[in-house]
Amino acid sequence: MGGFFGVAAQQDCVFDLFFGIDYHSHLGTRRGGMAVYGEDGFNRAIHNIENSPFRTKFDKDVNEMEGRLGIGCISDYEPQPLIIRSHHGTYAITTVGKINNTDELIQMLFDIGHAHFLEMSGGEINATELVAALINQKENLIEGIQYAMSAVDGSLSMLLMNKAGLYAARDKYGRTPVVIGKRDDAFCVSFENYAYKNLGYTDHKELGPGEVVIVTDKNCITLVDPSKDMKICTFLWVYYGYPASSYEGLSVEQMRYNCGAKMAQRDTIKPDIVAGVPDSGTAHAVGYANESGVPFSRPFIKYTPTWPRSFMPTIQSQRNLIAKMKMLAVDDLIKDKRLLLIDDSIVRGTQLRETTEFLYQSGAKEVHIRPACPPLLYGCKYLNFSRSSSEMDLITRRVIERLENGKVTNEILQEYANPESEKYENMVEEIRKELNFTTLRFNRLDDMLEATGLERCKLCTYCWDGKE
Repeated sequence: MGGFFGVAAQQDCVFDLFFGIDYHSHLGTRRGGMAVYGEDGFNRAIHNIENSPFRTKFDKDVNEMEGRLGIGCISDYEPQPLIIRSHHGTYAITTVGKINNTDELIQMLFDIGHAHFLEMSGGEINATELVAALINQKENLIEGIQYAMSAVDGSLSMLLMNKAGLYAARDKYGRTPVVIGKRDDAFCVSFENYAYKNLGYTDHKELGPGEVVIVTDKNCITLVDPSKDMKICTFLWVYYGYPASSYEGLSVEQMRYNCGAKMAQRDTIKPDIVAGVPDSGTAHAVGYANESGVPFSRPFIKYTPTWPRSFMPTIQSQRNLIAKMKMLAVDDLIKDKRLLLIDDSIVRGTQLRETTEFLYQSGAKEVHIRPACPPLLYGCKYLNFSRSSSEMDLITRRVIERLENGKVTNEILQEYANPESEKYENMVEEIRKELNFTTLRFNRLDDMLEATGLERCKLCTYCWDGKE
């Protein structure tokens, strides 16, 4: 995943840029970057933020950089922004997305004379440099941006800066958001709309699917009109989005309340307390408690002052250890209690199994698990969610493989995606037993989508039902 932020201001923009990028820190854990354009031309800084927050790593840079135009990002993978010199002139670029046809695009570029790629990310070609190479195939910048967006299989939103201003483009199906903020002396571009509110900006517009705009300190002009077809990622509301975020007019926090209420309406368990796994399940649990009347409680607390984010290390065993070390039990709220625990999802199941064992060891009588989304059956093709070497890392796929004796087809997976089917019930029961839950009940896809209030055709549900 990742997020970006950009500013075009009448005065120096570095302060706004610094804090606007920092507000995207929940979206990435590997790299942070800033690029500005001022009287001395382009200036850029990129740092590793795996073991230190963005603000700490860029504290020196923000006091040395200056410019009235700037872009930056938080990234889980490739270092960016990149500064590119081509027949379009010099520009800086940062991207959010996932490219599935990388090899084909690279070969196509080599075949037509592209000499080489310089930026490497973990031994692979930097995806943002690949996008820049595609842009440079066309005679003008706007055609180049459109060409890159159409050529990529997956998703691609981008923010590009040259001396004329900022060019922002939202993914052709709107899978990720791009919003514009406005102030008397500046405009900004952001992934998250709350990122500019404390900096004095107000909402100006939300880009539509495939829309391209140019932003200066005085205005925001649409260069390519938006299309009508949208498939925004539903997981932005369920997990990725920060509680203060809002997409397509729906706040993340409210959607999670709605989601929890939907689960409560279908449940038959009467626990002593409802709790959320900190922090991703908390809002869902509040919605469940409000609807059911079962008291909301916090039986274990996440210790965050010194521990980094639990999914930051690349090695799964390290992530599990950090997640375990961060959880502190409140014994009086656990001992002899029947707990209903809500998390955003079950991916591999490792951490939730250890959390459940932790609660049993702390004296819990029962632990009922309620994931806020349906079972994940497919690895995401669009946003790097549950990115792994194989879909078999998903606990659902491992269980299905076992139940089907290794003979799994898409038709069979569709049966497991149906919450009314016997195969679905068998899968859920196998997961329950494997992870040692008292009971397990996933949120239904229809209920989750209804919690958004948006038309189903506008929402991407691929990771749950395989439908593009």
